[in-house]
Amino acid sequence: MRAGSRQRQNVIGAEGVPGGGVKMAEWKKRGREAVAPLVFLALTGYFVLNAVEGPHGLLAYAKDQTALAAATEQLKQVTAVRDRWETEVAALRTEDLDADALDERARAMLNLVNPADIVVMYPQGQQLF
Repeated sequence: MRAGSRQRQNVIGAEGVPGGGVKMAEWKKRGREAVAPLVFLALTGYFVLNAVEGPHGLLAYAKDQTALAAATEQLKQVTAVRDRWETEVAALRTEDLDADALDERARAMLNLVNPADIVVMYPQGQQLF
């Protein structure tokens, strides 16, 4: 027997062709060596994907920052409205009550006038307030 014929006995691939394949032991060795790197590569890919697109990833962070900016702007607007109302309510407290301001406000809201008042009518487009 020649040396090349022994080699072909444990060969995967084209039989009858010298050097036409790799020994089965070599495939097993390569397979075992490749398992750990492939597993770690898959885990790394999984964590990178979640770090970018996951529920707490970079894209979600950017979306949350946009929502935070909108909520902060809305908070400023609501705070301004609340402050205005607090000022108006404070003016109606008995210790700070201005009778003239209360009378003026009641007449404006009820659309009434005092019989002693002088009323000046303006055309529709030329109102003072």
